[in-house]
Formats: sequence, structure tokens, C-alpha cells
Amino acid sequence: MHVEPKPLSAYPFYIRLFFFKQKKTYGKVLEPGLLWARSPKIFSTLALLYGALNRKSSPLSPALRSLITVRVSQINHCKFCIDINANTLLKRGVSEEKTMALSDWQNSPMFDEIEIAALKYCEAMTYSNKEVTGQHIDALKKHFDDDALVELTGLIAFQNMSSKFNSALDIPSQGFCKIKL
Repeated sequence: MHVEPKPLSAYPFYIRLFFFKQKKTYGKVLEPGLLWARSPKIFSTLALLYGALNRKSSPLSPALRSLITVRVSQINHCKFCIDINANTLLKRGVSEEKTMALSDWQNSPMFDEIEIAALKYCEAMTYSNKEVTGQHIDALKKHFDDDALVELTGLIAFQNMSSKFNSALDIPSQGFCKIKL
């Protein structure tokens, strides 16, 4: 990594509470959290945003949210994000075969119409040489209302920020996923 984390004791108490929850959830403190927490106000805001995007009452299914986060992570070459998000995707009931096919989803029959529309939109938002078109929006509006479309857009934007941050600082995989994408 290009920046090393501080010792846990160097972070404010309220940040260490987040780390305690991470350790309970994942079995360890997440490396990106340790780096984001070098700026406690940004880390706290980021954690709240992540919680809002990953809530149970989201209009986006958990599996779709994970498909999107893995795909953005692949595009942005984020080893950590691919690892943790693919692990979450598998835990959310997506098959190993479908998870492995995600990097070449355009040539796979495993993705349904909703997933295809969301993945096309995801790629248009993520690749710098593409742009979002009315066709992307029309395809999504067949399945999502405006609130869900805003949430999908926010999720893709958040994962782009997160995966670009992690990739730029060369944060490695933490060994969460049993398969390698």
C-alpha cells in the first residue's frame, strides 16, 4: 500500500467503534477503513453513505447491488473491492458460475433483463470513454421508478469513488472470497 494505516489506538474513539463493528462483521478491520479514517470526518460521512446504500429497505435487490459493485470494482482494478464484493455476492445467493461470468456478462446467458440494463448503465457511468444515453435510462425505467434509478446511480458513483481510492492507494485483497475473479 502507498499509505500505511495508523495504529488502532491513534484513531478517535468513535472511529474505533466502526472498526469494532467491521471486525465483528468481517473478522478483521478493513484496510480501506483504516486509510479513510485518517480523515475522521470523511470516514464517518462515508460510512453513513455506505450504510444508506446498503440498507435492507433499498429498492434495489441485494444481489443486484452486489453485481454492480463487483463490476465497477473489476473495471477500476480494485483488488480489495473485487475480493470483498464478490464474497458478498456469493453470500447473497448468486452462483459461483454467474459470479465468474460477470467480467464477460455481455456474452453470458445467465443475466436477466434487469441485470443487463443495470450493468450497461454501470459500464456507461464507469468507463471514461462511454456516456450514459437515453437508451440506458429507458431500459432502466422499465424496471425501476425514479427513486430506484437515483439509488442505482448513487451506488455506482459511490463504488467508483471507493474502488478508485483503493486502487490508487494499492490496497490489496484481504482474502474474503474463495474464488478469484
